[in-house]
Amino acid sequence: MSSEKLSNISDYPRWLFAQECTFVAGADRIEILPPPTLPEIAFAGRSNVGKSSLINALLGRNSLARVSHTPGRTQQLNFFLLGKRFYIVDMPGYGYAAASKAKIKIWSRLIQDYLKGRVPLKRVFLLIDSRHGFKGSDEAVMEELDKAAVSYQIVLTKSDKSTPTHLDELITSLTAKLKKHPAAFPTPLLTSSHEKEGLEPLRKVIAELVG
Repeated sequence: MSSEKLSNISDYPRWLFAQECTFVAGADRIEILPPPTLPEIAFAGRSNVGKSSLINALLGRNSLARVSHTPGRTQQLNFFLLGKRFYIVDMPGYGYAAASKAKIKIWSRLIQDYLKGRVPLKRVFLLIDSRHGFKGSDEAVMEELDKAAVSYQIVLTKSDKSTPTHLDELITSLTAKLKKHPAAFPTPLLTSSHEKEGLEPLRKVIAELVG
């Protein structure tokens, strides 16, 4: 534990996310995942939900996680090592209809195998575009997470593009829905990568999970 962490525990999340972050591996099959020796925090969501943008914003980088205007570009599990303390895992986007059925099947199997067999996985943050709300594909992923008994938490993205009234209604409906999912953390988080809103609370949650 660093002296900086000891001197001011409240600054630890900000300090942690300022550490060096490097791309370690891109795994398109379960056999080539990094050794399960460090805690892992995964980010999942529909294609174009703003997953890469949120990861970059959390880390204070511009292009560590690849941002694309073409849905479905993340086609593997991408592992980023932060401060030699834990992995951030960028999972393949789902719900992209233009991908081939064979490709979707491969992605689905990879995700299922990862979720069911990854002991160091502390939590999956499931991203929902606040403009469009909850979709059927999100429900399917939540059911998969429930079956695998993997802790997960909803993160609403692009909050700057929605009205306060819409966001309040969305959070209320999601909070009610989450009560029916045993592996779900009960409280959604609200973020905006563009406006840098909600990043500190998310960093704090992650810092507490990885120790």
